Amino acid sequence: MSLGRLVGRHAKTPHVATLSVARHASFLARRAANHAALTPLTFLQRTAAVWPTYTSIVYDDWKARLGSSDPPAYVQTYSQTAERATRLASALVQLGIARGDTVAILSPNTPAFVEAHHGVNAAGGVINPLNTRLDAATVAYILEHCEAKVLLADTALADTTRGALALLEKKGLAAPTVVDLVDPIPSHAACGERVGGTTYEELVEGGAPDFAWRLPEDEWDDQAVNYTSGTTGRPKGVLYHHRGAALNAINNALVFGLEMHPTYLWTLPMFHCNGWCFPYTITLQAGVHVCLRSTDATSIFSAIGSQRVSHMCGAPVVANMMVHATAEEHAQLDGAPTVKMMTAGAPPPAAVLEGMETLGFDVMHSYGLTEVYGPAVSCPWQSQWDALPADARAEIKAQQGVKYPLLEGMRVGRVDDLSTDVPADGESMGEILLKGNVVMKGYLKDEAATEAAFADGWFRSGDLAVVHPSGYAEIKDRAKDIIISGGENISTVEVESSLYRHAAVLEASVVARPDEKWGEVPCAFVVLKEGERWGDGVDEAAIIAHCRAQMAHFKAPKHVVHLPEGLPKTSTGKVQKFELRERARAM
Repeated sequence: MSLGRLVGRHAKTPHVATLSVARHASFLARRAANHAALTPLTFLQRTAAVWPTYTSIVYDDWKARLGSSDPPAYVQTYSQTAERATRLASALVQLGIARGDTVAILSPNTPAFVEAHHGVNAAGGVINPLNTRLDAATVAYILEHCEAKVLLADTALADTTRGALALLEKKGLAAPTVVDLVDPIPSHAACGERVGGTTYEELVEGGAPDFAWRLPEDEWDDQAVNYTSGTTGRPKGVLYHHRGAALNAINNALVFGLEMHPTYLWTLPMFHCNGWCFPYTITLQAGVHVCLRSTDATSIFSAIGSQRVSHMCGAPVVANMMVHATAEEHAQLDGAPTVKMMTAGAPPPAAVLEGMETLGFDVMHSYGLTEVYGPAVSCPWQSQWDALPADARAEIKAQQGVKYPLLEGMRVGRVDDLSTDVPADGESMGEILLKGNVVMKGYLKDEAATEAAFADGWFRSGDLAVVHPSGYAEIKDRAKDIIISGGENISTVEVESSLYRHAAVLEASVVARPDEKWGEVPCAFVVLKEGERWGDGVDEAAIIAHCRAQMAHFKAPKHVVHLPEGLPKTSTGKVQKFELRERARAM
């Protein structure tokens, strides 16, 4: 007799409605034993308990010790990092920080920044990482907008701090309590000036080592507020929640193939999207945070060689700088393990990816925005591509790819009908749309912008992309950057990739320039490699001819401007194209 017939004879099938009621009985509700708010705070708690003696942070004046095998000047273990984060949380509460209060930090990538990513949240506070290249007026605006109660400020940035406080005072607003971050490396600390009434070390020492962490009551609680670049107006405050920060930290580990105990070099600014959540990712994996105050080639290669760095992140501009470093700096890679690098922030030129591969770096391209906790899309490599030529491999690696494992949805919708996906033909262009747990809560105090960003149930990225037959997306431009010349769309990214393949070009950026006949045409701005001279075989005509040989002639730049001073950039390496547009219009 079959099991089905046996059940039919001797058992009654529950009524669907009865089963539904049973599943929602009060005794099956969430309770402390089976539900806890997701938060990255638990990562440090676990790692410190399991690997208390493992190194958590190393720091030094890496530039001054190129080629040295001496131990780093500053070393922390995970038990020490956990205790210091606990003391910091306690001290912040003593300063009056309550749940939901904002604590801002203005600092390079120092050990204190790693600690603050845990300690501020452990106090129940919301961390606000500030871009170190902002002017005093913008810092003052952000401090006012997010209502920061405490400001942890590096003493080398004293002028910015003083200027911001003066502007707040001029408006009759209460200034945050300033705590001076004095760099633990003497050569770095010598450049700073005190502004606040206490130092960070004094603050930490005054905290209780047995303070009970204020874990979030709800995983939707505010975890951080990060501000957009503000290139088209006032920067917007992007609110993160604990659930999203925890999930994207796990996403990073999955996508990066991060094994336990990696050694991670902080070339990426921690103020950028909470360092793409890597302060939590590396801590989750009990790795070493190699803090880096200055993102210059000498410091990078010195740290890679002496600390046997395994992973790093950074914008393509950092990779480009590394490709063109000196032979002495490249020599630090001799005998070092292969370094895996995740790059994002701007589409990386294939020529730069080829250069990094030649140096021995394993580069993976990812894509994201401040609004999605940093990277949320990546370009996972597939074995069938191994046999392709180097330039073809680089072209694939330059694609943005597919959604992160814990991002619920990603689509490329037609610009004229976002509800319809573009075909996977590598040519039809549409807007990247994202949704899920690693998308921001919204913009602080800006309902209109939040509603516009979340229209129709998806987050609108503003980035235009195509989808290849492989299913991998590739960004062609920002919606605002696309050039429409004589009715034809021209991708500035495509033109820039062509420019980077010129032997004399170090950096390039392309914007639209008004044109009476075509409406607008591509205008290129280039920076030459060291030793190259403008006019000595490299000029506007030569650059244009180079591009015309690689693409449809209407796509090639009609104007080329040499910028010996370099391209204008944000501190995260993004080219400030609005400045270039203004210059092109004025030509």
